[in-house]
Amino acid sequence: MARKTKKDEKKRKDDDAADRIAQLEQQCEDLNARWLRAQADYKNLRRRAITDTEAALKREVQPLLEELLLVLDFLDMALSSTAESQDAKNLLMGIEMTRTKFVQALETAQLKPIATDGLFDPAIHEAAETRVEPDAAPGSIVSVVRRGYTWHEQVLRAAVVVVATDEDGEVDAAAPAEPPAAAAPAGVAKEEGEVEPTEEEDDLT
Repeated sequence: MARKTKKDEKKRKDDDAADRIAQLEQQCEDLNARWLRAQADYKNLRRRAITDTEAALKREVQPLLEELLLVLDFLDMALSSTAESQDAKNLLMGIEMTRTKFVQALETAQLKPIATDGLFDPAIHEAAETRVEPDAAPGSIVSVVRRGYTWHEQVLRAAVVVVATDEDGEVDAAAPAEPPAAAAPAGVAKEEGEVEPTEEEDDLT
């Protein structure tokens, strides 16, 4: 009888130890899941903070860039004038050098000129005039009134152009470029690259 009691006691202790081990393993899994979720939340918060900061910076810088483009327009207007005297030619040479350095500075800010050597694209071009041009295909750009620029792959200022048309006034424009996707409101959709918790982590929230 005593021998059976000792065996029962040993079994009880083994069962208690197994239960305790199972509890500790479950606690470790829970803590690991919570740690993974904390990591995901931190990464998402950090990414969102970077995105918001960049957006705020663009909002502050964009008006300045638009004003600088006006300065570039004035330089282009000056260069379009004719120079007869040597002093005038030297002045235009200085303006050309100034414009070159100015454009280089704008390029470092990710400003790029919009191409105007193809068909009219309403997504990036603005038609100031249509004109019958026998030697040009309908819809093609025949001259540029004002240069356009993109900034970080988005249109900062559309190029103002003159577009060729046929005798019936028809213009074969290029298919418009797909506009950038609008940013989703906060809390509606996750940002691109946002880390999602696993199913186990969802159960803990």
